[in-house]
Amino acid sequence: MNKFYTKMKKWFGGLARRLFRVKVINPENEPRDVNFIVCCNHTSAYDVVVISSCLENQFNYMAKKELFGVPLLAQFIKAMGAVPVDRKSGDVGAVKKSIEILKSGSCMGIFPQGTRQKGVDPRTTPLKDGLGMLAVRSGVGILPVCIRTKKNKLKMFHKTELVIGEYIPPEALAFEDLPAKERYAEITRLAFNKVCDMHDRGMLPPVKARKRLR
Repeated sequence: MNKFYTKMKKWFGGLARRLFRVKVINPENEPRDVNFIVCCNHTSAYDVVVISSCLENQFNYMAKKELFGVPLLAQFIKAMGAVPVDRKSGDVGAVKKSIEILKSGSCMGIFPQGTRQKGVDPRTTPLKDGLGMLAVRSGVGILPVCIRTKKNKLKMFHKTELVIGEYIPPEALAFEDLPAKERYAEITRLAFNKVCDMHDRGMLPPVKARKRLR
Protein backbone atom coordinates (compact mmCIF):
# COMPACT_ATOMS: atom_id res chain seq x y z
CA MET A 1 0.00 0.00 0.00
CA ASN A 2 1.13 3.56 -0.60
CA LYS A 3 1.60 5.65 2.52
CA PHE A 4 -1.35 7.95 1.87
CA TYR A 5 -3.71 5.00 1.34
CA THR A 6 -2.46 3.38 4.55
CA LYS A 7 -3.06 6.54 6.56
CA MET A 8 -6.53 7.13 5.10
CA LYS A 9 -7.52 3.56 5.81
CA LYS A 10 -6.24 3.79 9.37
CA TRP A 11 -8.01 7.09 10.04
CA PHE A 12 -11.27 6.57 8.17
CA GLY A 13 -11.64 2.81 7.56
CA GLY A 14 -13.25 2.15 10.91
CA LEU A 15 -15.55 5.15 10.50
CA ALA A 16 -16.69 3.93 7.08
CA ARG A 17 -17.45 0.47 8.46
CA ARG A 18 -19.51 2.00 11.27
CA LEU A 19 -21.37 4.40 8.99
CA PHE A 20 -22.44 1.56 6.71
CA ARG A 21 -22.73 -0.96 9.56
CA VAL A 22 -20.49 -3.38 7.66
CA LYS A 23 -20.08 -6.99 8.66
CA VAL A 24 -17.30 -8.80 6.82
CA ILE A 25 -18.06 -12.46 6.12
CA ASN A 26 -15.26 -14.96 5.39
CA PRO A 27 -12.36 -12.47 5.66
CA GLU A 28 -10.00 -15.45 5.74
CA ASN A 29 -10.71 -15.99 2.03
CA GLU A 30 -8.73 -12.90 1.05
CA PRO A 31 -5.28 -13.98 -0.23
CA ARG A 32 -2.30 -12.36 1.45
CA ASP A 33 0.50 -13.68 -0.73
CA VAL A 34 -0.79 -13.09 -4.28
CA ASN A 35 -2.23 -10.15 -6.18
CA PHE A 36 -5.70 -10.53 -7.68
CA ILE A 37 -8.69 -8.86 -9.31
CA VAL A 38 -11.69 -8.17 -7.10
CA CYS A 39 -14.97 -8.95 -8.88
CA CYS A 40 -17.94 -7.33 -7.14
CA ASN A 41 -21.55 -6.30 -7.74
CA HIS A 42 -22.16 -2.56 -8.03
CA THR A 43 -24.94 -0.96 -5.97
CA SER A 44 -23.66 2.51 -5.12
CA ALA A 45 -20.90 5.08 -5.52
CA TYR A 46 -19.96 4.12 -1.96
CA ASP A 47 -19.13 0.52 -2.90
CA VAL A 48 -15.48 1.49 -3.32
CA VAL A 49 -15.42 3.01 0.18
CA VAL A 50 -16.88 -0.12 1.75
CA ILE A 51 -14.55 -2.50 -0.08
CA SER A 52 -11.45 -0.37 0.58
CA SER A 53 -12.24 -0.18 4.29
CA CYS A 54 -12.59 -3.96 4.62
CA LEU A 55 -9.90 -5.57 2.46
CA GLU A 56 -6.38 -5.99 3.79
CA ASN A 57 -4.90 -5.35 0.33
CA GLN A 58 -5.04 -1.95 -1.34
CA PHE A 59 -8.09 -1.72 -3.57
CA ASN A 60 -7.30 0.00 -6.88
CA TYR A 61 -10.23 0.66 -9.20
CA MET A 62 -11.36 2.40 -12.37
CA ALA A 63 -13.23 5.70 -12.09
CA LYS A 64 -14.82 7.83 -14.80
CA LYS A 65 -12.39 10.33 -16.21
CA GLU A 66 -14.69 13.28 -15.48
CA LEU A 67 -13.82 13.00 -11.79
CA PHE A 68 -10.19 13.74 -12.59
CA GLY A 69 -11.10 17.16 -13.92
CA VAL A 70 -11.51 18.46 -10.35
CA PRO A 71 -7.97 19.26 -9.08
CA LEU A 72 -8.20 18.38 -5.36
CA LEU A 73 -10.54 15.45 -5.93
CA ALA A 74 -8.29 14.11 -8.69
CA GLN A 75 -5.24 14.12 -6.41
CA PHE A 76 -7.17 12.41 -3.63
CA ILE A 77 -8.73 9.60 -5.66
CA LYS A 78 -5.46 8.92 -7.49
CA ALA A 79 -3.75 8.45 -4.14
CA MET A 80 -6.62 6.17 -3.13
CA GLY A 81 -6.02 3.89 -6.13
CA ALA A 82 -8.33 5.31 -8.81
CA VAL A 83 -7.46 4.88 -12.50
CA PRO A 84 -9.22 7.23 -14.96
CA VAL A 85 -11.27 5.53 -17.66
CA ASP A 86 -13.30 6.85 -20.58
CA ARG A 87 -16.52 4.86 -20.30
CA LYS A 88 -17.78 6.02 -23.70
CA SER A 89 -15.04 4.22 -25.64
CA GLY A 90 -12.55 1.40 -25.26
CA ASP A 91 -9.89 3.02 -23.10
CA VAL A 92 -6.64 1.23 -23.94
CA GLY A 93 -4.68 3.43 -21.55
CA ALA A 94 -6.85 2.45 -18.57
CA VAL A 95 -6.47 -1.23 -19.42
CA LYS A 96 -2.68 -0.93 -19.70
CA LYS A 97 -2.51 0.94 -16.39
CA SER A 98 -4.64 -1.73 -14.69
CA ILE A 99 -2.41 -4.51 -16.02
CA GLU A 100 0.63 -2.58 -14.83
CA ILE A 101 -0.90 -2.32 -11.34
CA LEU A 102 -1.61 -6.05 -11.22
CA LYS A 103 1.82 -7.05 -12.50
CA SER A 104 3.44 -4.77 -9.91
CA GLY A 105 1.93 -6.92 -7.16
CA SER A 106 -1.12 -4.83 -6.28
CA CYS A 107 -4.83 -5.63 -6.60
CA MET A 108 -7.44 -4.18 -8.94
CA GLY A 109 -11.21 -4.01 -8.57
CA ILE A 110 -13.69 -4.49 -11.41
CA PHE A 111 -17.47 -4.13 -11.40
CA PRO A 112 -18.61 -6.31 -14.35
CA GLN A 113 -22.02 -4.62 -14.38
CA GLY A 114 -20.21 -1.52 -15.61
CA THR A 115 -22.36 0.99 -13.79
CA ARG A 116 -24.32 1.20 -10.55
CA GLN A 117 -27.38 -1.06 -10.38
CA LYS A 118 -29.24 0.29 -7.36
CA GLY A 119 -32.15 -1.83 -6.21
CA VAL A 120 -31.59 -4.47 -8.90
CA ASP A 121 -30.93 -8.19 -8.52
CA PRO A 122 -27.33 -8.53 -9.84
CA ARG A 123 -28.16 -11.80 -11.59
CA THR A 124 -30.51 -9.96 -13.95
CA THR A 125 -28.02 -7.36 -15.19
CA PRO A 126 -25.91 -7.52 -18.37
CA LEU A 127 -22.14 -7.81 -17.95
CA LYS A 128 -19.13 -6.25 -19.60
CA ASP A 129 -16.17 -8.50 -20.43
CA GLY A 130 -13.37 -6.28 -19.14
CA LEU A 131 -12.87 -8.53 -16.12
CA GLY A 132 -12.09 -11.54 -18.29
CA MET A 133 -9.78 -9.58 -20.54
CA LEU A 134 -7.88 -8.15 -17.58
CA ALA A 135 -7.52 -11.58 -15.97
CA VAL A 136 -6.13 -13.13 -19.16
CA ARG A 137 -3.73 -10.30 -19.97
CA SER A 138 -2.40 -9.94 -16.44
CA GLY A 139 -2.30 -13.65 -15.61
CA VAL A 140 -3.73 -13.20 -12.11
CA GLY A 141 -6.64 -14.84 -10.31
CA ILE A 142 -9.99 -13.39 -9.25
CA LEU A 143 -11.51 -12.83 -5.80
CA PRO A 144 -15.34 -12.76 -5.92
CA VAL A 145 -16.78 -10.26 -3.43
CA CYS A 146 -20.45 -9.54 -2.80
CA ILE A 147 -22.06 -6.50 -1.21
CA ARG A 148 -25.34 -7.56 0.37
CA THR A 149 -27.84 -4.96 1.52
CA LYS A 150 -31.59 -4.69 1.96
CA LYS A 151 -33.22 -4.28 -1.46
CA ASN A 152 -29.72 -3.97 -3.02
CA LYS A 153 -29.46 -0.36 -1.89
CA LEU A 154 -26.32 0.64 0.00
CA LYS A 155 -27.20 3.31 2.56
CA MET A 156 -25.53 4.81 5.59
CA PHE A 157 -26.69 3.45 8.94
CA HIS A 158 -28.27 0.40 7.27
CA LYS A 159 -26.84 -3.08 7.64
CA THR A 160 -24.30 -4.06 4.99
CA GLU A 161 -22.61 -7.42 4.52
CA LEU A 162 -19.37 -7.72 2.57
CA VAL A 163 -18.96 -11.39 1.67
CA ILE A 164 -15.56 -12.55 0.47
CA GLY A 165 -15.75 -15.64 -1.72
CA GLU A 166 -13.19 -18.27 -2.53
CA TYR A 167 -10.23 -17.12 -4.60
CA ILE A 168 -10.25 -18.37 -8.22
CA PRO A 169 -6.64 -19.13 -9.31
CA PRO A 170 -5.41 -18.34 -12.84
CA GLU A 171 -5.36 -21.99 -13.85
CA ALA A 172 -9.13 -22.19 -13.28
CA LEU A 173 -9.61 -19.37 -15.78
CA ALA A 174 -7.85 -20.98 -18.76
CA PHE A 175 -10.62 -21.67 -21.33
CA GLU A 176 -7.83 -21.68 -23.91
CA ASP A 177 -9.96 -23.58 -26.45
CA LEU A 178 -12.25 -20.55 -26.83
CA PRO A 179 -11.68 -17.50 -29.08
CA ALA A 180 -10.49 -14.45 -27.13
CA LYS A 181 -13.83 -12.63 -26.94
CA GLU A 182 -15.71 -15.75 -25.83
CA ARG A 183 -12.95 -16.54 -23.35
CA TYR A 184 -13.25 -13.10 -21.75
CA ALA A 185 -17.04 -13.47 -21.52
CA GLU A 186 -16.81 -16.96 -20.00
CA ILE A 187 -14.35 -15.86 -17.32
CA THR A 188 -16.52 -12.87 -16.47
CA ARG A 189 -19.62 -15.03 -16.18
CA LEU A 190 -17.80 -17.61 -14.06
CA ALA A 191 -16.62 -15.03 -11.54
CA PHE A 192 -19.81 -13.00 -11.41
CA ASN A 193 -21.97 -16.09 -11.02
CA LYS A 194 -20.08 -16.76 -7.79
CA VAL A 195 -20.88 -13.21 -6.67
CA CYS A 196 -24.55 -13.82 -7.48
CA ASP A 197 -24.52 -17.14 -5.60
CA MET A 198 -23.28 -15.33 -2.49
CA HIS A 199 -25.93 -12.68 -2.99
CA ASP A 200 -28.70 -15.29 -3.28
CA ARG A 201 -27.62 -17.11 -0.13
CA GLY A 202 -27.88 -13.91 1.86
CA MET A 203 -31.35 -12.85 0.73
CA LEU A 204 -33.31 -11.93 3.85
CA PRO A 205 -37.04 -12.53 4.29
CA PRO A 206 -39.25 -9.44 4.71
CA VAL A 207 -39.02 -7.62 8.04
CA LYS A 208 -42.36 -8.97 9.32
CA ALA A 209 -41.31 -12.53 8.48
CA ARG A 210 -38.01 -12.08 10.33
CA LYS A 211 -39.88 -10.90 13.42
CA ARG A 212 -42.04 -14.03 13.32
CA LEU A 213 -38.95 -16.21 13.12
CA ARG A 214 -37.46 -14.79 16.34
